[in-house]
Parts: sequence; C-alpha cells; structure tokens
Amino acid sequence: MKNSLLGKLKFTHTHFPRLNEECGIFGVSGSKDAATLTALGLHALQHRGQEGCGIVTYDGKSYHSERKFGLVGDNFTKKQSLEKLKGKIAIGHNRYSTTGGETIRNIQPFYADLHGGAISIAHNGNLTNALLLRERMVREGAIFQTTSDTETIVQLVARSKKTEIVDKIIDTLLQIQGGFALSIIANGMLIGARDPHGIRPLVLGKLKNAFILASETCALDIIGAKFVREIENGEVVIITDGKVKSRRPFPKKQQRPCVFEYIYFSRPDSILKNKTAYEYRKNLGTHLAKELDIKPDVVVPVPDSGVPAALGFSQESKIPFELGLIRNHYVGRTFIEPTQQIRSLGVKLKLNPNQSSIKNKKVVLIDDSLVRGTTSTKIIKMLHDFGAKEVHMRIASPAIKYPDFYGVDTPTQEELLAANKNLEEMCDYIGAKSLKFLSLDGLYKALGFDKRDKDNPQFTDHYFTGEYPVRPLDYLNDENLKKLSFLSLASNN
Repeated sequence: MKNSLLGKLKFTHTHFPRLNEECGIFGVSGSKDAATLTALGLHALQHRGQEGCGIVTYDGKSYHSERKFGLVGDNFTKKQSLEKLKGKIAIGHNRYSTTGGETIRNIQPFYADLHGGAISIAHNGNLTNALLLRERMVREGAIFQTTSDTETIVQLVARSKKTEIVDKIIDTLLQIQGGFALSIIANGMLIGARDPHGIRPLVLGKLKNAFILASETCALDIIGAKFVREIENGEVVIITDGKVKSRRPFPKKQQRPCVFEYIYFSRPDSILKNKTAYEYRKNLGTHLAKELDIKPDVVVPVPDSGVPAALGFSQESKIPFELGLIRNHYVGRTFIEPTQQIRSLGVKLKLNPNQSSIKNKKVVLIDDSLVRGTTSTKIIKMLHDFGAKEVHMRIASPAIKYPDFYGVDTPTQEELLAANKNLEEMCDYIGAKSLKFLSLDGLYKALGFDKRDKDNPQFTDHYFTGEYPVRPLDYLNDENLKKLSFLSLASNN
C-alpha cells in the first residue's frame, strides 16, 4: 500500500539470544495503601520486565502518575514517588518492550482524558491488528503520541460511540486481536480483561476489603493477599465498591494459555492451574529424562532457567545433580557494554564453570529452551575449556521453529536455530556431543495431559507447531513473513 503507515511504522523488536520476559501488570481497588501495594506487586513481577515501570492512582477526583526508566526498587520509594501517588485505586506496569521504542512516552500505564471521564490502562501482551487499526484511525484524523500498541486501545475507547465507559471498553475489546491482559482505572472502577483465548495471564486476589489484579500469584504473595481465581479467558471484571462483577462479551472459545508461562516466563513460585511453575518445570525435566539415550556422569543446569528441569531430570535418571555453572547475580545493566574488551567476554560476565563438578566428567547440560544457540555455544565451550570430557545438551521443551506475535520478544524465523538447521547441524553449531529436545508429547504429559489433541490443543504452542490461534494480521504484508507457509495455517479469528 503506497505511503501506507504500515510501510513506514514498524514496531521495533530488540532481539536477544534467548526468549525475553513479557510485561507485568498489577491493580488495587479499595486500599488506602494502593500505591505502596502496587509498588510491592510490581517488585514481585520484576522478572517480567526491567526496562521501565509506572504507577497511576485515582483519589476520587484526580489521577496521579509516575513513570520511570529502570527497576521498581530504584524508582518507587516513599521519599521519591509513592507519597505523590494518592488514592485507593492504583494500577502498575513493568515494561519489557515487545512493541515501540525505548522512550518515556511508551512506559505505561497510559492516561487520557476522554468524553465521559478519564481512563488509565496497563497492558501485557501484543495486539496482532494494532497497525491496521492505527492506520485507519490516522486516516480519520487521530493523533498518536507513542509507538506502543497499547495506545491503539486508548484511541479506540475514546472513539467508541457507546455511552457508558465499561461499554466503550468492551466495544474496544471486540475490535482488537492478539494476546492481552489489561488493568484499567475508569470512573472509580478497577477493570480487568483477558483475551478470548487467555493467552496472557491475569489473576484475581483479595487483601482484607481490597481486590487485586495481577499477572501472577507471586505478586499476591508479597502483599499477603489471598488468591481468589484466574480471570477467565474472554472475561471482563469490574471492581467497584468492594464488589466484583463479571461480563463475558466474546463468543466462547477454548482457553489456550501461552505454554511458555509454564516453561519459562512465570516465576517458579507462581501458581498455574493449581500447581507452581516450579512443579511443572521439574516435570518437564522428569519427562526429558524418560527420553534419555546416553549415560552421563553429572547433570548440570544452565542457571537459573534450567535448574528445576535439571532437578527433575536428575531425580528421574538417578544421575547426580551438580552446580557446574555458577551465576554472577550482580551484573547490572550499567556494566554490560562499557568497552569492546568487556563485550568480548560475553557470557563469562554472568556464568563461570565450577571446575570441581565438571572436570573429566561426561556432562548433560539442561536448559529450558534453545533459541539462537549463541549462548549455549559459549557455555559448552567454557565447559570444555574447564575440563569437561563430553557435553551433551538436553532441552526441556520442543524445538522453537516459529516466532511469536502475542507479546513475547522472539527473533524472526530466519534467526531461530531450529527453523534453519536439522538436529545434527544444530548439535555441530553449539559444539555439543549430542543434542535432544523434549518431544511435544512429553511436553503435554509433563503439563498434565496424556496426549496433545491436534484438533483441540490445550495451550498456545505455536513456537513449536506453527499453529497460531489468532491470525497475525499486522505481519501478513511483511516481505519476509509473506514467504512463510506457517502463516497460511493461522485461523481467521
């Protein structure tokens, strides 16, 4: 399309050697300490995004906003910001940019004055038709201030012809597509919403008379709140005057949560379907060990992501577990790239082999995923340099062959190792003696299902299968993606 906004504006992605965290959202209604509780909740959700953080509160008359670059603990203390955030309703957001650039304007929650009252929105996920919607609205005269897809939601709410704010929000939800979980303040209400398939997570909690919305249960634990339930897929909850009302505006669809919440994203102590993520990850290692075809001397995890799976692997295989890699927890962002000499150290800034555990040993190295393979290559070389006799790589998930469009920052398909090399080629590339991934059947069994029903999958597992529950409309005209056959498999939802 000539002079099309779609051709000019591409949401930027910063790609790293492994999958990167999504955003985290939090909300409180009915507490005089709403801002403090939100800051604590965001602290518990820090693993979901470290680029920026923000809190918006409502005191019954006015909105108060603080948005900052960096970590929650560096920005939200009573002296710096919390005392400015007055009110009994608050929402917060930790940002990891999957769409938009690194600018303060893209840090959430967003706030806008609309006809019928102001609104503030925090969003976890990614819309797959945001560019199409944005182009239409720009042609009609809309002015956008950010490059975030979340602003598309704000603009749609503002333009809705509905009278009541909740109806405006629902009208908007029926127009957007993709994976999303929202926490919203509007007209004294705290509103939560989850996409029709439940791809992105959202839970409801209670603390005394206050209700809480959060991306994960670990954010409830830190403030002493009780877990009530998950927000259901396609559900909108309206919290006001100490009561929770529920609306379900979408046609009923099967819930398909993102499988990587179970494999990697959620904090190990967060509860997913009545089990902690830690339990699921140990089970992944257990089933990986059931597919074992070698006899190593020690099981070594890639910290911290591979530790639970390595424990399950060790217990099932009876092979000793060893911390063969020691992680440096104090590598801050300000230290990562000061000079070319330091950059050349690469993964050694974060990990170093524990020689006493690996020397002259046949090592089976366990990690949760293999994306580009660059980090694994460096780790395997270090293990060999420190005396490992053999290094066998085992991955506690199937091979990642397809990119994500629902809020997870993955490389393009051209950069995904498993999309471009067969198993033998991947093994040679990373320098391992052998390489094996957990089978798709093993993944589903580890997560509590006897088998994967291809006509009725229980998870959003497109990373491995190329089956997308929501068609990524914004990306279909991309010259690189047009050639990929997997897009033709996407549904027309």
